[in-house]
Amino acid sequence: MTTLRVHVAISSAIAMLLLTGCRVGPKYQMPPATAQAPPVSYKESPTQFTDTDGWKVAQPQDAMLHGRWWEIYNDPELNALEDRLNIDNQNIKQFFENFMEARNLIAQARAQLYPTLATSPAYQRSRTSSNLTNSASANTGHESSVGDLAFSASWEPDLWGKVRNTIREQQYNAQLSAADMENERLTEQASLAIFFFELRGQDALREILDNTITADQKSLDYTRAQYETGVGDEISVVEAQNTLQNVQSADTNLGVARAQFEHAIAVLIGTPASGFSIPVKPLLTTAPSIPIGVPSQLLERRPDIAAAERNMASANAQIGVATAAFYPNLTLSAEGGLQSSTFEHFLDWPSRFWSIGPSVSETIFDAGLRRATVNQFIAVYNADVAGYRQTVLTAFQQVEDNLAAVRILSTQMQQQQAAQQSAEQYVSLAMARYQTGIDPYINVVIAQSTLLADQQTLATLHIQQMTASVQLIEALGGGWDNSQLPTPAQVSRKLTRTETTIQK
Repeated sequence: MTTLRVHVAISSAIAMLLLTGCRVGPKYQMPPATAQAPPVSYKESPTQFTDTDGWKVAQPQDAMLHGRWWEIYNDPELNALEDRLNIDNQNIKQFFENFMEARNLIAQARAQLYPTLATSPAYQRSRTSSNLTNSASANTGHESSVGDLAFSASWEPDLWGKVRNTIREQQYNAQLSAADMENERLTEQASLAIFFFELRGQDALREILDNTITADQKSLDYTRAQYETGVGDEISVVEAQNTLQNVQSADTNLGVARAQFEHAIAVLIGTPASGFSIPVKPLLTTAPSIPIGVPSQLLERRPDIAAAERNMASANAQIGVATAAFYPNLTLSAEGGLQSSTFEHFLDWPSRFWSIGPSVSETIFDAGLRRATVNQFIAVYNADVAGYRQTVLTAFQQVEDNLAAVRILSTQMQQQQAAQQSAEQYVSLAMARYQTGIDPYINVVIAQSTLLADQQTLATLHIQQMTASVQLIEALGGGWDNSQLPTPAQVSRKLTRTETTIQK
């Protein structure tokens, strides 16, 4: 008993010393996102153009959207749809479960810090053959039984930080997964808003065509009456009829795009397209003033940038895991229990057995395998750095692209409104000249076609402006910022029963 206590005490002392082991591998330091500091303001911001009319950015310029960004459009229908999306969108749920998986990998890695305990109770009864010897005593054979209750413990202390680096790697991966989930959520939210405005845009186009059909029908009725009374000619009737038929055909075709946008919205909110519909209502929303902030804030606002940065941190931890392979591994193991051939003596003190002792293993030659593994993860890290910087560059490009789009489209809409007013005057003059017999009806047809084209162009520009404003908000990161990214401690928290329940 005294010897056992001495061995246990020595092993415990060694274990306590080993708990203070070092951690090999490079220390993570986030590299610069760009080769030069971000500019003070965005190049394509309307604030940079003194002659800009139309759309304006929100003031102050350093303000940013927060939370439910879609409410900036003040559309109750859109708000209700976004609320349903955040609950029932299946892509977001899939990314959430990926996040749960990543959190479980942290728990798996952390388990390696602790000893492994096991037991293997066994009972065996046997009888030897009576023909093993020629002696008379062996003719009856021999029966025996052995009971065994053994416990074993094994622990590999984290001398060089392999386990701790693995834990960090999985924590960073879980943060990456959380950022990916938020990026997917933002993508789905933006897609819903875009589809919603596209659908409303189709309703606006249909309203234009419906009004045009009404006007063309009146023109057809007028030319037919003129022809029947002998004042007009048949060609004018045919021209008016053809104009009406073309508009009716275009009006019917709009149903295709509207149906597809409606079906796409149904999928986004997690409901079958067959049982979902949105009432017809023209697009009346105007592009709001969007707080765009300053370029330096963009790095803190985009979940995809946060994911790329956490990917670098994870790759850095992988280098530490691979580096630990150059150092020896120490394993502390112990085994003990009770063993007896008879049950009545099973719990007796002499039935005990035990063993305890450390073992050390070290690779002497591996033909460069460990060095190649470390170099592999260094290359992975360097590639992730390039990927991170590319993500940042793309983010700035997307903001500038959509700033330019919203600004230019706003100016173009004002110009197109003026063109539409001129076309309306053109139709009035052409109809008056036709009715007085000065010009043929073909001039009216040309004027009507010009007006319809201008009206459709203006409606299309409105749709483009609204979708560009949504894309601008998406490029700015929506209402997200880095403070919403869970910390390593938060992703390491034990999962609740609800989070680990199998989905029905």
